[in-house]
Amino acid sequence: MTTEPGPGRGSDAGQGARQDGEPDPYGGVPALALDGVTKRYGAVTALREVDLRIEPGEIVGLLGHNGAGKTTLMSIVAGLLRPDAGSVRVMGVNPVTAPHAARRLLGLAPQELGVYPPLTVHQNLLFFAELAGLRGRTAGRRIEEIAEPLGLTALLGRRVAHLSGGEQRRVHTGMALLHRPPLLLLDEPTAGVDVQTRQQLLELVRDMAAKGTAVCYSTHYLPEVEALDGSVAIVSGGRMVARGPLKKLVRQYGDSAVELTFAGPPPDIPLPWPSSTDGRVLRVAVEQPHLAAPRVLETLGGSAGELVNLRIVHPSLESVFLRVTGRRYDADAEGDADA
Repeated sequence: MTTEPGPGRGSDAGQGARQDGEPDPYGGVPALALDGVTKRYGAVTALREVDLRIEPGEIVGLLGHNGAGKTTLMSIVAGLLRPDAGSVRVMGVNPVTAPHAARRLLGLAPQELGVYPPLTVHQNLLFFAELAGLRGRTAGRRIEEIAEPLGLTALLGRRVAHLSGGEQRRVHTGMALLHRPPLLLLDEPTAGVDVQTRQQLLELVRDMAAKGTAVCYSTHYLPEVEALDGSVAIVSGGRMVARGPLKKLVRQYGDSAVELTFAGPPPDIPLPWPSSTDGRVLRVAVEQPHLAAPRVLETLGGSAGELVNLRIVHPSLESVFLRVTGRRYDADAEGDADA
């Protein structure tokens, strides 16, 4: 499938200027460029000839089932893994041949928390600020700037060990933002956090993108990607199967349907519309599901007693995912691990 970078919040990206009107110091190069990237673990191929471009100021929601290759992709970009084939460039820099230079250009917040529980929030942030080359007043100013939108200002003097899981996640994410990286990699940044923390993180991501930061945002929660209203990259079986602006993908692949959930396997009934089954769910593809629902129910006959739920599905990112991967996207069924 041909992939294309979507404009998302970076529709002016690559034109020599940032979203906030400041000149682009990197000369208009993509924030991230992957060409034909392949990675194998023994007999298992985690990534197969993946191409991906992310422009400055663009938010890309990276989606895929558990084991699709999302974490492997981010690890390669961050220089933690080497690809077996293909090339990677972060603002034009190769993380394989110039790992230190590339790491200065990106911020990574992986799935697993990387905080130091015995230290205070301020000490954690200061440590990572200094690792990024920030010193003295500059480091202190950046800590203040990051703490406020993440809701950490009142927590700076507390030990991380005494914080809730959501608060620790905010500290973890803040570490990746301290040096204002032109490329930000967020791998499940809202895993296990409360609603307020989720909203704070999403708002911060939108703000950073508006100021020119490119964001690769991996998540199991489709509503987050829809709320960010950027572009989407869907990985399935190690391949990039869909790439483009969210709204364009919904127009191109989004289906409408009536979904019927039964107590057991769906009944075998004749239907005048295309249908498919997935576990206990019968999906009936119709153009106007709200009008077709009564007729669908009439066809059930005696099987109606086994019906436990009926859902009207309109074109959405969820239906796009089902269409291009052949599998439903169930965030509740996903684990934290990924290939």
